This record gives sequence, structure tokens and C-alpha cells, in this order.
Amino acid sequence: MNDLSFASLLTPEGRALLDEVRGTAPAQELAVATRLRREHPAELVSAALAQARLRERAAAKFGAEDAERMFFTPNGFEQSTRTTVAAYRAERLRALGVSSVADLCCGIGGDAIALARAGIRVLAVDRDPLTAAAARANAEALGLSTLIEVREADVTGVDVSSYDAVFVDPARRGGRGRIFDPEAYSPPLSWAVATALKAPHAALKVAPGVPHDAVPAEAEAEWISDGGEVKEAVLWFGTQPGLVRAALLPGPRVLRGRGLPDPPVRPLGRYLYEPDGAAIRAHLVAEVAEELDGGLIDGTIAYVTADELRACPYATAYEITDRLPFNVKKLKALLREREVGVLTVKKRGSAVEPEELRRKVLPKPHGRNAVTVFLTRVAGAPTMLLGHPVQADA
Repeated sequence: MNDLSFASLLTPEGRALLDEVRGTAPAQELAVATRLRREHPAELVSAALAQARLRERAAAKFGAEDAERMFFTPNGFEQSTRTTVAAYRAERLRALGVSSVADLCCGIGGDAIALARAGIRVLAVDRDPLTAAAARANAEALGLSTLIEVREADVTGVDVSSYDAVFVDPARRGGRGRIFDPEAYSPPLSWAVATALKAPHAALKVAPGVPHDAVPAEAEAEWISDGGEVKEAVLWFGTQPGLVRAALLPGPRVLRGRGLPDPPVRPLGRYLYEPDGAAIRAHLVAEVAEELDGGLIDGTIAYVTADELRACPYATAYEITDRLPFNVKKLKALLREREVGVLTVKKRGSAVEPEELRRKVLPKPHGRNAVTVFLTRVAGAPTMLLGHPVQADA
């Protein structure tokens, strides 16, 4: 998609065409395109169909109602923040008393939209003309243009001194895929931190794999998961320097670091707890273990074990029924004996690929029972643990 074809989508003809192609099934695209090209420019028809596909994919991130009205670019969609996470972050800023934000590297405007819906005035800046055009179109489509000013510019030249807060979402993808070195972000993390320190408050979005030693002393570090999937880390400025948090959505349920020592290793109990990925990334497994009065099954594995079933919003509980040394034949025989037809394989500290094991031990699922298998280490020994999820009364 280029600037011209995107601009054509914003015309009355383009908008009417978007309405017409909405819901077109992939198998029907060729026939629909052939028919529409008799009355509309071929480039406009292609752009409309591509936009319809992006809107369908975006429903999971933005909700169907918003996605049907918004405009996307392929890269903008891939790199955008899902609504639940953006809304959580916007609410944190609102609670801090922030009324204006400079949103630098705004992309297609997902975060700007969440901020505006929290009642915050936003300057949204992106240097890519097409991306900035999409952000502007989205602000208008969702009725938020009075709160969102979109500017096409290099973020490094923007004066942020008149804003209560700065939000920076640097590009973390390059020509070769994901970028893991924070100084290779565009712009680099060091620039974002220097900019953050100029404002009363700031939030810098970084990859969830950011090294803890890369977190500045002035920042609070927070890892966010949504539905059990880790989405991002955020470096907060103007809050509580040195604090480490894990935020679990929906909720939010927030676990704060207390500087606890590593949990002890203890014998395997009746229950195994799998901490949420945000708690693991935040190095808060000790805080989870303390809530459960549990310990680790191995000093290098983030599984917590305990004898009692307790309600804990930061971990999923499993009742363990079997413990076996790693042996594919024994596992296959046991699953056949138990009439297992649904097998969930989880691993931590094992080189075995779950899908490969599933094919070997359950080639033709037809049983009536379900089992979860953990491929892990217990006290240093490769082990298979069998069990099923359980839930304690709150």
C-alpha cells in the first residue's frame, strides 16, 4: 500500500468500496475484485480488499466495532498495541494526574486512541507519512480528533516541555526481524530515557525480554500480560524508581516486587503452580512462591510446588497425579491406559519440542480423558509430571 492508494480509501468512493467488500471471504476475493474493477480503479479495489483483510485481523486486537472503522497498514497493525494493554497504560497515566501526553512513534494511533478515551490530550508523532495518515484517519473515524493532534515529524526534534507526560514506543523490528538490543531500537533506548527525564512522567514501551540490567535506576519496570500471554514491558518515570511489577490483564491484578531472596527448592508436592509469564519476566517468582507457601521443584526452573491448593491470581494450579523419569514409551503406554484423547504438553528446562512429543505418544487421539504433561527437571533430573488444572476457591 502506498500513500496514494491509502488516500483514495478516504474518499467517498473509497469508503463506499470498503463498505461493499466488508466480510468478503478469501475464496471470493478474485471474483469480487474482477467485478468491482469494471467500475472502479484496479488499485483502489486492491487497496480496499487489503484493508478489509487487515480489519478482520485487527478485530482481535481492537475489537470488531473499532476495527471495522479504523485504517491499518500491514506494519502498523503488526506493531500496534492491543486495546486492553493500551487502555491499562492510559488509565495509569490518568491516575497520575496526567492531562496531556506527547506520544512519540505513535504508529497507527492505538495508544493515542486509548489515551484520548481516558480524557487525555495527545500529540501523536510519527515520521512515516503513511503511518501518520493512518493515525489521523483513525482519530477522525473514532471521533477523537479534538483530543488527538497527529504530526508527521522526526520524534527527536519534538519539544515535549509543555506536556505532562511522554510516551515512547520505539520501533523494535528491522529488516531482519525483531531487534533485541535496546540501543538498536529506533530511536535507541538511551534517547528515549533522556527524553523521559525531561517530563514529569513518562512511559517507555520496550520488549518483554529487555535485560533487567538495562533498566535505568530512575525507572520503575513493569511487565504486562494479557490472557496469560506476555505482551510488553514498560519503563515508568515519575512513579517509584527501582520498583518491579507484573500486571496481569484482564483485571488488572498487580504483583509488586518486594526484593525477596530466591525461593528454596523443596520436594515435589501434590500441586504444581505455573506462574504467569509476566511474573517470571519480572523475576517475581519468589513473590508468587511466598503467597503459595511453596518452593521450587528445581533451582533453575520457574515452577512452584506446594502441598496445599491455594487461590493465587498470579499462577495457574495443577494437581499432579504422576511423576515419571523422561521415557517416551512409558508415557505412551500410560496415556493409552488412561484413555487420554486430549494432551497438553508444557515444557520448562527441556529440549524436547511439545508438538514432537505429542505426535509420538498420541498419534491418533480418541480417548475421553484429558491430561497435561510437564517436561521439566525435578532436583536436576529430567522428569515428566502428569496432572490437570484445578482451581481453588477464592
